[in-house]
Amino acid sequence: MKDYNEIYENINRKLNSLDLFSLEGIVDRITGVVIESRGPDVSLGDLCSITLRDENTALCEVVGFVGNKVLLMPFEDVHGLYVGAKVKKLNRKVSIGITQNLLGRVLDGIGRPIDGKPLITDKYRSIYSPPPNPLIRNKIEEPLSVGVKAIDGLITLGKGQRIGIFAGSGVGKSTLLGMIARNTSADINVISLIGERGREVREFIERDLGEEGLKRSVVIVSTSDQPALMRTKALLSATTVAEFFRDMGYSVMLMVDSLTRWAMAQREIGLSIGEPPATRGYTPSVFAELPKILERAGNSDKGSITAIYTVLVEGDDFNEPISDTVRGIVDGHIILSRRLAESSHYPAIDVLASISRLMSSVVTSEHLDAAYTVRDIMATYNDAKDLIEVGAYKEGTNKKIDIAKKEIDNINSFLKQGTFERPTFNEIVEQLINLAKKLK
Repeated sequence: MKDYNEIYENINRKLNSLDLFSLEGIVDRITGVVIESRGPDVSLGDLCSITLRDENTALCEVVGFVGNKVLLMPFEDVHGLYVGAKVKKLNRKVSIGITQNLLGRVLDGIGRPIDGKPLITDKYRSIYSPPPNPLIRNKIEEPLSVGVKAIDGLITLGKGQRIGIFAGSGVGKSTLLGMIARNTSADINVISLIGERGREVREFIERDLGEEGLKRSVVIVSTSDQPALMRTKALLSATTVAEFFRDMGYSVMLMVDSLTRWAMAQREIGLSIGEPPATRGYTPSVFAELPKILERAGNSDKGSITAIYTVLVEGDDFNEPISDTVRGIVDGHIILSRRLAESSHYPAIDVLASISRLMSSVVTSEHLDAAYTVRDIMATYNDAKDLIEVGAYKEGTNKKIDIAKKEIDNINSFLKQGTFERPTFNEIVEQLINLAKKLK
């Protein structure tokens, strides 16, 4: 028996694509990146095309209204735009083509291929969708390996968890994401690079991700030179692709680099259309949209999206507004330390400052006990570090400090990892348990 809902949707989509009559408006004013027009009759989120001086067209989206004027923002360069240019309603919102053949592909912020290959699909999906019903979400009960010893051993992730990687610039976020993409036990990676330098995109794909990682990944890119609207859509498009594979029953790893640059793009849009600046210039829409988007990740009743969001911490201030907001939404945080990076400790994960809120629910009691033991000795060493380094600590005064002083090099050796080293989850847990036995 045919699925009549699917037939109806196909007919409706084809009817909407027919150009039966023209719905046009006129550009009335251009202020910065915002275009004001008189008409056409549109609603929030509708797509329009504007005819430029050279007869080319630019794709825009309706982002607001002022009185009877329509506010539009472009997805692409609008060089040659002029007052009086025609604005045509396209009778659709942003949707991206979805197919299993997306694996190994590189797309722009609204799902168009940028790798020189065609995208063949007859199915499209809106980038705007609600999160799964909280009452039908599967519980997070099993670990997801990412192949990084410090994470799998001491900050273990659960399948369907959302976690943030918080770091300043230049401490190894992209390299760590590449390691996770290559080593993870998830079926599929969906990677969104938002606001990256153009030079870094190819480097990430070829060096950090590699051919093996790309084969089971979909990469969605919006570079720093592109309009703010395109950068904000890159996050929505990546989440939509991840949802598509989750609905097919896959375990998906969604990686976003970085959420801060998405927030900056959303701030630019908000300020341009007249929103008041709030905390550190971020507009209210930034803080309203963050939970809506982040809640779309996680488990459904079919599959899972384990999401890793990087947060570029401004001035190494881990309490700045975006860091503080994201930390309150996600299910744990991983802190990358500039101090560790400067001492050539990679990955530069500050284990004591990092936490997975679901670790205790997804690992064995033996694993959890070993992790607590190692953390305890690391904290003991940190507390006594100044005394030890200046020679003021007398050995034998405190048994725990004696153990910490003796074993800290072994702990750091366990936590360090080569970029292309690929330990299994069981190997990591075994090493951790053996290490913990020496510390008791």
